Amino acid sequence: MYHTGQNQVFEFSLTADRSYDEPFHTIELDVIFTEPSGWERRVPAFWSGDNVWRVRYASPILGRHRFRSVASETGDAGLHGVEGELGIHPYVGKNPLYRHGPLQVSANRRHFEHADGTPFFWLGDTWWLGLCERLEFPGEFQELTADRTGKGFSVIQLVAGLFPDMAAFDERGRNEAGFPWTTDFASIEPAFFDQADLRMNFLVRNGLAPCVLGCWGYYLKWLGIEKMKEHWRYLVARWGALPVIWCLAGEGSMPYYLSETREADSAWLKRGWTEVGRYLREIDPWERPITIHPGTSARETIEDPAILDFDMLQTGHSDRQSLPNTVEQVCRARAIEPTLPVIEGEVCYEGIGAQCREEVQRLMFWACILSGAAGFTYGANGIWQVNRREQPYGPSPHGMAWGHTPWDEAMCLPGSEQLGLARRLLERYAWWDFEPHPEWIEPRWTPENYLHGYAAGIPGRIRVLYWPSQWGKPAVRHLEPNVSYQAFLFNPVNGSEVPLGTAVGDVSGHWELPVSRLPIFQDWVIVLEAE
Repeated sequence: MYHTGQNQVFEFSLTADRSYDEPFHTIELDVIFTEPSGWERRVPAFWSGDNVWRVRYASPILGRHRFRSVASETGDAGLHGVEGELGIHPYVGKNPLYRHGPLQVSANRRHFEHADGTPFFWLGDTWWLGLCERLEFPGEFQELTADRTGKGFSVIQLVAGLFPDMAAFDERGRNEAGFPWTTDFASIEPAFFDQADLRMNFLVRNGLAPCVLGCWGYYLKWLGIEKMKEHWRYLVARWGALPVIWCLAGEGSMPYYLSETREADSAWLKRGWTEVGRYLREIDPWERPITIHPGTSARETIEDPAILDFDMLQTGHSDRQSLPNTVEQVCRARAIEPTLPVIEGEVCYEGIGAQCREEVQRLMFWACILSGAAGFTYGANGIWQVNRREQPYGPSPHGMAWGHTPWDEAMCLPGSEQLGLARRLLERYAWWDFEPHPEWIEPRWTPENYLHGYAAGIPGRIRVLYWPSQWGKPAVRHLEPNVSYQAFLFNPVNGSEVPLGTAVGDVSGHWELPVSRLPIFQDWVIVLEAE
């Protein structure tokens, strides 16, 4: 009997009795695992090169699990009918992805949680090209991972080899073993994914959940729908046992940058990704959360939103000018039925366009979270494309470069640390039960002025208010009768706190801050904790 820990990956290999022409396309191999309760889980295996296939499995269920292989070539005894047993024992350690299990959508479909029900705070970072050799493994990859875990990130967005901002087989997209597919898209290249495995496993061992984008959307036109399904089956077989989040594609309905038939391509991509999404939902035995990275909203990027587990947004890179669209999209997405968690997936990468600095990162984070978003994804210009000091990424297909800041400089931009401070503040409280209450702060944001206050919390228990304007002083409104709060100012730049004493509403439920002006000319967070 084999053995592994709870929620940790068990892997074994099967070797075919004979060689096959085009094994990636010829052989379909699944392994059926039977849990102690008798429940069966059909897990796809992946071709590992030569005559070898591998299967990976993980489960939160303790006890004895039996397995048997089922191959499309039933006469091959090396692949078909192989049986065995696996014992799963309790995990002992602190890694939340093993201790509490992989991620799922909460029962009220407002936030994410682990398999055991522990709430999960999505603070993501964007490493689109993180699986290529431009970010060297192990040293540089480990350095960036340590920085992000230390700051409090919980999710890393990566693309599975078919990268954005380039044509197919651009040399900038290689890893140490080459490309993920042969240059004629005839077959997958297992060696690429062997190298990618090292990075993926390192993230998970360090408590970071990978959000895997299968490719950038326009690759669907180049591979076609059937090969894209094969690509996604391969990803499920390779990484589905990890605590991943699936993202069908990046900018799913966006045509290739130089397309001359953009409208027709966009409509075709929307239909095609809907079909691929249905297929992914059918074959993933772990039912990992699924979305698609959009131009605006995931719901608008496919034809059938029922294939989505959460709505992902992209809301602009124009500094403060992106705030109105960001707030409107979060509020709109949160109000649509059926309810889905809303994640800001891309907005105002820090440093892009020589703007979008740290104060804009704070502004976007607090405006999203206090408007009801289930999580926020940060990005640093220089990291997503992995600029190197001696080798900037260079121009996009349209001829313009997005900036040359090296990744290791971008890693130190202050916005990333400040969002970690914000997460730590929110995690003092039951943030998953927060509801937006813009009426709690005056002046509050409106379509006429999005730079006024934001507020959310739990009535009678906790209020968190964000004041983005450097001018003026906000007031707290609609305090409950007979509820006394302890109030303090939280500095979102450095995490320091300024006590404000007791907050009790007057006959109208109003409370004025007991300071003549805010201490520093900047944005502030105001927290009221019920006594």
